[in-house]
Amino acid sequence: MKVIGICGSPRRGNTEWLLETLMRELAEGGAETETLLLRKIDVGMCRGCLACEKGGKMRKGDCVTKDDMAAVYPKLLAADVIVLATPGYMGMLSGLLKNFLDRTCAVWPRLEGKRLAGLAVAEETTGQVMANLRYYARLLKMQWVGSVFTFAKLPGDAAKKPGLERRIRRLAQKILASETPAGKR
Repeated sequence: MKVIGICGSPRRGNTEWLLETLMRELAEGGAETETLLLRKIDVGMCRGCLACEKGGKMRKGDCVTKDDMAAVYPKLLAADVIVLATPGYMGMLSGLLKNFLDRTCAVWPRLEGKRLAGLAVAEETTGQVMANLRYYARLLKMQWVGSVFTFAKLPGDAAKKPGLERRIRRLAQKILASETPAGKR
């Protein structure tokens, strides 16, 4: 099982800790894991030009914006499971993650049937963060596996939350036990 984790936090903090903890559990369970920190790669904004839609459902993942997404598309397509991790800002996804999701338009139809899980951290409110991630899964016809959400403010706060690592471990077990529907890959 290949799992790619996408971290949409602009800093090293609680969101990254959640993702690292989950990815470690998955690797210990036998999954091949890779983590992408969006703050460290160049992902330009979607221009909305629709050029990437050439080829319909079998579109190749070509985008007129030349940046690091060209190397990310094959990783998304090779993954069985995608984990999206974001801080909750103003009750919504981080700008880094939202921009990344927009740029996946170049491969949307080919993500159908893959499994998706979500991780999020916010200071005071859950807002629409998980609803946004679940909607993305539904829109792309991906299988929603589950999520972990916690409240934390300063870097390191999440690691001190009682029971949080147990919840992450349960999500890892759920991901490892999930299966891709027949014929989808």
